[in-house]
Amino acid sequence: MRMLMHVQFPLEPFNSAVRNGTVGEKIQRILESIKPEAAYFSEHHGRRGGTLVVNVKDSSDVPALAEPWFLTFNAEVEFRIAMTPEDLGRSNLDAIGKKWA
Repeated sequence: MRMLMHVQFPLEPFNSAVRNGTVGEKIQRILESIKPEAAYFSEHHGRRGGTLVVNVKDSSDVPALAEPWFLTFNAEVEFRIAMTPEDLGRSNLDAIGKKWA
């Protein structure tokens, strides 16, 4: 299942990794390990963060995706199900709406 994985970095240890020049290497190592479909880094609620598109075949995949961020950066990680327009179309939303209207 395609998921959006949101990562938020606290100031430390991220600032220290920036200062000592290891942040890029650490992020690259994690990305090579978890192999996201896409990765975007930006501000999240005033903090450094990123959004990655990952494939979760089973709930047991989540630790392998999240732990590198937890252990390397003390990051917060959240997962959201991501639907394409085709996925949403297959959801039969019209019938659900009629049933619960």
